[in-house]
Amino acid sequence: MTPLIGASLPRPDALGKVTGATCYPADLVRPGMLHLQVVFAHRPHARILSLNTSAALQHPGVVAVLTAADVPFNAFGLIDADQPVLCEDVVRFTGDKVALVIAETKQKALEGARLVDVTYEDLPAVTDPYVALKPDAPLVHASLSTNQLLHFPLRKGDAARAMADADIVLEETFTTSWQEHAFLQPEAGIAYLDEQQRVVIETAGQWLHEDRRQIAQILQLPEDQVIIRYAAIGGAFGGREDLSMQHLLALACWKLRRQVALVWTREESIIAHHKRHPFRIHCRWGARSDGTITAVEAELVADGGAYASTSAEVVKAATLFASGCYEVPNITADGYAVYTNNVPCGAFRGFGSPQAQFASEIMVTRLAHALGIDPVEMRRRNLYREGSIEPTQHPLPAGVSALAVLERCVEEVRTRWGDERAKQQDQAAYVRRGVGIACGIKNIGYSFGFPEQATATVRVFGNAEVERAEVLIGAADVGQGAHLILRQIAAEVLGLPLEQVRMICDDSYVVPNAGSASASRMTLMGGRAVRDSAMAARKKWSMTDDFQTQATIQYRPPTTTSLDRTTHTAVPNYCYAYTAQAVEVEVNTLTGQVRVLSIISVHDVGKAMNIQQVEGQIEGCLAQALGYALIEDFRVRDGHVLTPHLSTYLLPTILDMPTDVVPVVLELADPNGPFGARGVAELPLVAFAPAVASAIHEATGVWLYQLPMTPERVLAAIESAGGDQRILTQFVTNKGTCNGIVLLNQFGHIDSE
Repeated sequence: MTPLIGASLPRPDALGKVTGATCYPADLVRPGMLHLQVVFAHRPHARILSLNTSAALQHPGVVAVLTAADVPFNAFGLIDADQPVLCEDVVRFTGDKVALVIAETKQKALEGARLVDVTYEDLPAVTDPYVALKPDAPLVHASLSTNQLLHFPLRKGDAARAMADADIVLEETFTTSWQEHAFLQPEAGIAYLDEQQRVVIETAGQWLHEDRRQIAQILQLPEDQVIIRYAAIGGAFGGREDLSMQHLLALACWKLRRQVALVWTREESIIAHHKRHPFRIHCRWGARSDGTITAVEAELVADGGAYASTSAEVVKAATLFASGCYEVPNITADGYAVYTNNVPCGAFRGFGSPQAQFASEIMVTRLAHALGIDPVEMRRRNLYREGSIEPTQHPLPAGVSALAVLERCVEEVRTRWGDERAKQQDQAAYVRRGVGIACGIKNIGYSFGFPEQATATVRVFGNAEVERAEVLIGAADVGQGAHLILRQIAAEVLGLPLEQVRMICDDSYVVPNAGSASASRMTLMGGRAVRDSAMAARKKWSMTDDFQTQATIQYRPPTTTSLDRTTHTAVPNYCYAYTAQAVEVEVNTLTGQVRVLSIISVHDVGKAMNIQQVEGQIEGCLAQALGYALIEDFRVRDGHVLTPHLSTYLLPTILDMPTDVVPVVLELADPNGPFGARGVAELPLVAFAPAVASAIHEATGVWLYQLPMTPERVLAAIESAGGDQRILTQFVTNKGTCNGIVLLNQFGHIDSE
């Protein structure tokens, strides 16, 4: 039989998706269902003085109005249960939910929602995380003594002494913004009671069993009385990790004992679900004159918004990557997650890594320029190697390929681009081209002791030989093709044609818990559980005369540990993936417009289970990375979202993407993954923005330290440099032998002192 692992097999779900036959959550709504409408707060911080539902209840077609008093346990959260289902006394961001109107039609529900009379007393809103950390700042959560959700300190070596001894020290502040997930379909779903009076919610999400756990807690029901089923999922990117409306559907169904439906508009989705964290990163980097990076000091402050979500874990990851993918002997890094009255922030593709490495990669390039060292050579001298020690003073997990992906990226640039980038091909003098390169690292799976496992059951059927199989695993396919990958693994192990393997994945009552479809973990974790279960089932079947046998295996990876705050040590992750990217841009120096011309994106995936899907993941992620770097400008003022529409929050289109996108896949096997596989889904986002920033610098001589790098910001940077293609960089040292100013030309090389 032709090997299935590595083959570019077509997606079984593709036809249904492109023809419209596939059922997404909004397609589940049927006649006779009751419709829900949320009454949102639409104010960042206020006390609820009164809530009058009588007019709404008297409106024709309205069946019920639910408030906080109707919620058995009025708190939820992926990690900390600090978010109310329906607000009782205080609202903390504009998307907080105050009441739930239930009516015979959606129109009647909307009309009823407008009749819910809420009287508020506005409270001081704190919308700047630095202001929020001040001792006299208004508290987002009055029950807490501070707005600081987390302080995460990393210490390695003696950064202060190393900085004092460095030949050069550079210092800068970077800011990144919110990013909207903008997945294919806004949140939607239905709920009903089955024959056993269990609450069934059919929706889209990233973790069946976690959704079930939280909803069971809210309703104060045993978990087996709540069933979560996923319809087709139109993208997630971390945006469906938190409960958004699933618990509202469950509450309404449970209270009224009727079928209910809820479909959000895009505008409701944008104001109500969590976003990527904005960060402010202030850092100092020290190096010796030979290019060895000796010290990093960094402070990373993340705006977590009104509720905890996964802010603590995002900040841990970002702080860990404050020194990028480089072995630095002396590190002082402090990460802070802060409550504010802005929209909550949580998981988003990259999970803190893109923000941290936007800063770290630019700093490495700047150090190289200041020392007169080629930026690629600077990276070669400092990149992680096998056995390198992490910022938590622990050796990296085996399979370190940071240098391998960089060398492959450099080779691809030489082969594919050569000297073409230096040619100004029939373009105006005000249009400048530049190339930038950056490296990146991203953890695979959960970090710092967060419980990690994946469980799968494989059933095999056959007489003289295995004839078919069923794979049961609670793995969400959010569009990344996870189900096909898991199916390929089972078929390969069992020696079956793909069509003889049936996947059962979408029902929390039927399938075992495989964890979330996040952290680029499903191929490694879910795939390993499927592989091990298939091997066990096949072995068991071969030793019996039964037509059917099955095996259930729970795979647990090597253990990670939380940070010891006395010794600052930890085993943060069990696996990493590595990337290097080269980007060519064209900058219009009159308008500030940046156009990406070419991308080379190199990734070590351990083993490409389906090369077509891997390349598709890279290309899709690059589109999202381009939006994050250049276009997607999510605006918030005084806690109010100013870009609640896709007409004001701009997304990249096919016309914004370059025609020259080269995904390059390395297969340096990981010891834990099935057939050596790691994960790839988040990697292209990690290094893209700093590569673009470096390319803009090569083209114009100016650095951009704020995301997104919009035309207005690019133009302002050029104008603040006097319109000159030369910039000044402070050359700092404590030794007194090479203080001075160096001039960098448009390609970043030292001209003279």
